[in-house]
Amino acid sequence: MLNPCLIVSVVRKGWGDTVLKASMEAGAHGGTVMFGRGIGRNEQQRVFGIQIEPEKEIVLTLVPREMQDVILQEIVRAAELTAPGHGLAFVVPVEQFAGIAHLVEAPPS
Repeated sequence: MLNPCLIVSVVRKGWGDTVLKASMEAGAHGGTVMFGRGIGRNEQQRVFGIQIEPEKEIVLTLVPREMQDVILQEIVRAAELTAPGHGLAFVVPVEQFAGIAHLVEAPPS
């Protein structure tokens, strides 16, 4: 994979698989789902006066830079990220990576 980038999606609990499926249907080869918690302006909830920290799922997807726009758009659509409080996604450039030999093009002989 030449010129990779990392799409990071932070979504509501239970939506990680939706993001993973959408990204793979758009051309990604896979991804990693991690769990976290946090709160945003549109998610401030209280129960008996105690602040609740909503649980999140974080999806990491390494993709070729030329595919990032298509995959990101599909993630936004599938996870409903245009609605307040549904999450966010962003792209980070990647300088080096290892461990995905099946995606690395063989150097010319």
